[in-house]
Amino acid sequence: MPTFDAEQILRLARETFDIEAAAVLGLKSRVGEPFVQAVQAMLSVRGRVVVMGMGKSGHVGRKIAATLASTGTPAMFVHPAEASHGDLGMIKSIDIVLALSNSGEVDEVTTLLPVIKRLGARLIAMTGRPQSTLATHADIVLDSGVEREACPLQLAPTASTTAQLALGDALAVALLDARGFRPEDFARSHPGGALGRKLLTHVSDVMRTGAEIPRVPPDASFSDLMREMSAKGLGASTVVDSAGQVLGIFTDGDLRRRIEAGADLRSATAREVMHPNPRRIAPDALAVDAAEMMEAHAITSVLVVDAAGALTGIVHIGDLMRAKVI
Repeated sequence: MPTFDAEQILRLARETFDIEAAAVLGLKSRVGEPFVQAVQAMLSVRGRVVVMGMGKSGHVGRKIAATLASTGTPAMFVHPAEASHGDLGMIKSIDIVLALSNSGEVDEVTTLLPVIKRLGARLIAMTGRPQSTLATHADIVLDSGVEREACPLQLAPTASTTAQLALGDALAVALLDARGFRPEDFARSHPGGALGRKLLTHVSDVMRTGAEIPRVPPDASFSDLMREMSAKGLGASTVVDSAGQVLGIFTDGDLRRRIEAGADLRSATAREVMHPNPRRIAPDALAVDAAEMMEAHAITSVLVVDAAGALTGIVHIGDLMRAKVI
């Protein structure tokens, strides 16, 4: 069994970080006009960015394609070996191919180069060897070369794949900015994530409507008000006039404060005990805005009104929690 040397393990880890950090920083001096051309080409492509790569470059390529797609640039990954057996039909003349290969001499990739050219698709090479076969066939060459790999044997792709990944992220970020990509756009491609829920869920999606809304007229007795609160289970009741306009709200907190003050509520009406001008929100507002309103004002419900001020719903903190907005 090999000797376990903790100091050697930590030394190699730190050396790996240094080598890979140097590989990424080394890209800064080589990013120039070809990078700008690549961004312009991807920005104007009528089809999709088709990313290719074998082995570790293929794994990096899949991540680059996924990042591009999620930030507004239509992209997909095509495996070079599968492309030779039919998947090349996925590539059209209106596409642009981004091929990754550190050596630029991988057979599965270089075999496809003449065919890609015949298809009429433009080719961007990301390679560590600007004089390689891949680079000479490309319309644009992005130099991802590194001085050395982090692997002590100089065999396993390590620093070179880190450089490819960083260069791919730089392309995605530049394209994102050039497209004016917004958080809302990102959310649309991530509807299942937390950001998607926050930016795509509107108040109208989670609010309670119709008979679920606790409401009483202003002349309702205190007993009727309490029955309505108990029946709807939200710890509050709205007070609305005959036209549906919101006059006020009465909550469990209001009840507690009045009892603590020694008030006799038995003969009171809803108008006399309600809290006027309660917090309101529009149905097309984001649900996260309702959550922020609740947090800012230490309340558990927000009333939903239309443009005319009529009550159309109520959203409770529990509704937001079930929708995973908070």
